[in-house]
Amino acid sequence: MLKIYRNFNLPKIYKKSILLIGNFDGLHLGHQKLFKLAKKYSKKHKVKFGVLTFDPLPVMFFNKKLTNYRITSNLQKNLLFEKAGVDFVIVSRFNKSFSKISADNFIKKIIVKKINPNFIFVSNNFKYGFRRAGNVAKLISKENIYNYKIIKPSPLKKGKKIISSTLIRKLLQRGQLKNANKLLGRNWSIIGVVQKGRRIGKKLGVPTCNIDIKNYVIAKPGVYSVRVKVNNSNKIFKGIANLGYRPTFGEKKILLEVNLFNFSGNLYNKSLNVSFYNFIRSEKKFNDHQDLIKQIEKDLKQAKFDLKKNNE
Repeated sequence: MLKIYRNFNLPKIYKKSILLIGNFDGLHLGHQKLFKLAKKYSKKHKVKFGVLTFDPLPVMFFNKKLTNYRITSNLQKNLLFEKAGVDFVIVSRFNKSFSKISADNFIKKIIVKKINPNFIFVSNNFKYGFRRAGNVAKLISKENIYNYKIIKPSPLKKGKKIISSTLIRKLLQRGQLKNANKLLGRNWSIIGVVQKGRRIGKKLGVPTCNIDIKNYVIAKPGVYSVRVKVNNSNKIFKGIANLGYRPTFGEKKILLEVNLFNFSGNLYNKSLNVSFYNFIRSEKKFNDHQDLIKQIEKDLKQAKFDLKKNNE
């Protein structure tokens, strides 16, 4: 079972382990390649396998205006770490004092003194320490001093492009959901709690669950076919979702509205996991409610077709 630590006070059982360092936002196919290799090392050398990651993501700490950025939430990352066979995760709070740790002290006082791994897995572009002064070459130069071994597998490519979290964000923002899902190795999803809304969907005959997307990346505003799991239960529903600003009703805040097929009941305050299957159309402003209702009927047909085609 995955153990999660929010400080560097690790039990002895996790010392001399394999350590992966990074943000791992999205835990995409490139990350998964890294994790599979680390798991092989773990079995071969009979040691534990752990992750050092950061919260908030450093780029969000340094740019406070960057609010909608994450592909996966902390909860989702931990679930994916567990699925990948990780033994322990250190979630380091990325704050002002942490950001000022020098590259040398990051290696000496945190990595070596606190965690003391046998192997460290990092990507080629890994940077660390105050003003990102540390790099992989610096880590390698300290191998003999601190008795660890750096492993940096070649990045995974799709065509000529390196699979990266940045690329996946761009694909989501462009509405290229299918390509993003291929690079993730699963359907992109948002976990959120159902809130009370203005009940506009119910008045239009399509009741929706309203979910605040918090700091998730904003995929292209529009209509999507989705599959929805009610968390802490085995209930899964097909559905349709609108991710957007609802210009027809003069709204300005981004919101995820989900309509579940063949469902009746109250889901207020319940946590839902919404998996995105297909981008149906961009968000648009309608002249009146009748035009909107006609479009909703078309969207519903398309969503049901998408999900049937996907055997969902």
